[in-house]
Amino acid sequence: MEKIARSYGYIDPNFPNPGGEKDTPVIIYGYTPSIALAAFAAAWFFLHFVYHTAQTIKNRSWWWMTFSAGLIFEVIGYIARSLSAKKNPYHLIYFILNYFFIVVAPVLLVAGIYTILSALIPRVGSRYSFLPPKVILAFFITSDVISTIVQVAGACLIGVKESRRQDPTTANNILLGGLAYQVFVMTIFVILAASFQFRARHVIRANELGLFCFAFSISTLIVYLRTIFRLAETAQGLMGELQTNEVYFACLEFAPIALVVLLFAIWYPGRCVGAAVRVNDKP
Repeated sequence: MEKIARSYGYIDPNFPNPGGEKDTPVIIYGYTPSIALAAFAAAWFFLHFVYHTAQTIKNRSWWWMTFSAGLIFEVIGYIARSLSAKKNPYHLIYFILNYFFIVVAPVLLVAGIYTILSALIPRVGSRYSFLPPKVILAFFITSDVISTIVQVAGACLIGVKESRRQDPTTANNILLGGLAYQVFVMTIFVILAASFQFRARHVIRANELGLFCFAFSISTLIVYLRTIFRLAETAQGLMGELQTNEVYFACLEFAPIALVVLLFAIWYPGRCVGAAVRVNDKP
């Protein structure tokens, strides 16, 4: 399918614009989304939502419910993307719902990852961590909420500007600022998590947590690299190479998050770390 490029966006020659009230003059995605990818992603995350929620109830590890919430956000986001792909890729509401839920979902998933470190620290030993668990949870979750609000605001403004054929540069810069802050915060978390696990490596092995901590580390790095991709995509500007090629979205947005939820399904945190998150060292 040949793309028709415009200075103001992308128009699919095989998908005429319905010209509805909520339809934008161009496809803001930069391409017509794939229904196969969107439908598969919705099904994948729904199955993992069912599994993770069932495990949370079984193990009474209620602190992991943020992960289930993130998974249901992924499902909603990809359902909206499916509607864009199958029904109308020009529809502004479908795009906003797709972007909002797919951007916010990893924040909830990462909140679970932050909680894992906070649960590991008292179990393994607080002396190995540079920060106490309460500070880690409060700082990183608050920072993620702030960065997400900024990102969503920027994305919504981009949609509005595109629909009015106005310059979206300022809106894109707002989105870029939110992503840059998120990358900065995650960089700090990666350093903290890596230093803690290195200093506590002998205790981690003694507690038979080696495989779980490996899965935790890989998942953290995957989410971190996914956030860097989002930053690079936004830094290129609208209709840049990363934004207008769905292969990059599939490989650097969907695939990393899909792998993370699979890793935590195999090494379920509520079973490996414990049902409760304590803030003091074990006696």
